[in-house]
Amino acid sequence: MKYYSALRPYVMKRLEELEQADIIVGIPAFNNQGTIEHVIKMVSHGLNEHFHDLRPVIVVSDGGSTDDTRDVAKEFELKPWQERIVGIYRGTPGKGTALRMILEVARNLNARACMVVDSDLRSITNLWVKNLLQPILEKDYDFAAPIYTRYKYDGTITNNIIYNLCQAAFGKKIRQPIGGDFAFSRNLVNFYIQQDVWETDVAKFGIDIWLTIQAIIRGFRMCQTHLGRKIHDAKDPSEHLGPMFRQVVSTLFALMEETEGYWKNVTGVEQVPVFGEMSAVEPDPIDVNFHKLVSSFKSGLRHFGTLWEEIFCDDCFEALKAAAALDDSRFRLPTDTWVRVLYEIAGTYHNWPSNRRRLVDLMTPLYYGRVASFVNETASMSSLEAERLVEEQAAFFVEAKDYLMTMWDNPRQCSTTFIKEAEEL
Repeated sequence: MKYYSALRPYVMKRLEELEQADIIVGIPAFNNQGTIEHVIKMVSHGLNEHFHDLRPVIVVSDGGSTDDTRDVAKEFELKPWQERIVGIYRGTPGKGTALRMILEVARNLNARACMVVDSDLRSITNLWVKNLLQPILEKDYDFAAPIYTRYKYDGTITNNIIYNLCQAAFGKKIRQPIGGDFAFSRNLVNFYIQQDVWETDVAKFGIDIWLTIQAIIRGFRMCQTHLGRKIHDAKDPSEHLGPMFRQVVSTLFALMEETEGYWKNVTGVEQVPVFGEMSAVEPDPIDVNFHKLVSSFKSGLRHFGTLWEEIFCDDCFEALKAAAALDDSRFRLPTDTWVRVLYEIAGTYHNWPSNRRRLVDLMTPLYYGRVASFVNETASMSSLEAERLVEEQAAFFVEAKDYLMTMWDNPRQCSTTFIKEAEEL
């Protein structure tokens, strides 16, 4: 059913009671009873310590949790003069609609700044509130993105795909385009609300990257701020990140299609201003099933090799076969191959006639292969040392943008038989 607001009657009544606020801090939530109290506590303490002279409202936008998330959120005692709204959003299930509820609250209360943080954070401190909101309230920025100190195998989709493509295509050096913890100005909140995106797949699967790209192409003032370690419900890339890869990559490619007239004219990369200092503390490690990553890549070549051969240039396909012939200890998928593979996938996606999600499905084993290669390359490195490798890879993507342009306009021709076989797999 089409809806025109994510706000339920209870929330609208609360807005009438509150009338106005200076700051909205939104927390999209779904079955987070184990972490929501800590997140609200840190937000409440941060608002009290750093913005005690402003009027804040904490909004928990819930997706219909079946645990005690909402009860915990309602019962925690906030600092004085702080208000809260805890409610279930209306509309299409997903983080995008949860965010829409928060943005609508910010608009209706005419808030000067709106901050959003994830509900599964274990490392959030009261300084996150200061670091995200200060650029909006005191320095007139419209969009503040996070920079985290993360373990080298956390954020593999960002490190190997999103960070690189955002730089190369859109010309902005934003370290965490899908970080999940952001702050927005009043003007940017009003812009987001007006966009016709809230009942699309973007709202279900790719709202974070949409927020970032829209802020870029519309010329809003952007900055980044160091938040320190990010500890959340981290996931082993080999076990849990396949669906996320498909969702985020599909959204990014779709956004590249919509904004083709913009990014094709972008040259070079602009450093987005950064506030704060990077933490030197090594983050907690994440276990990775390395053997499963390699096995998934090799299995992908066995099952989809004939199809990959039609998509990728001869050099790339030969490099994929060479990687599959290596044992685990020597496994590598070279950076130059990965850059060309990803650009060739983007070009194929752009020219694919139907069922593009299936195309991305067929590419998921390649992501596993690149992550496995990164694990091997950085095995003896600290997270800070591995970060330098991420930056080198991103620079490679930027240097090769002409190849992206070529593949976008002139992809390898896929036969009708190939497309039919791919869609039937």
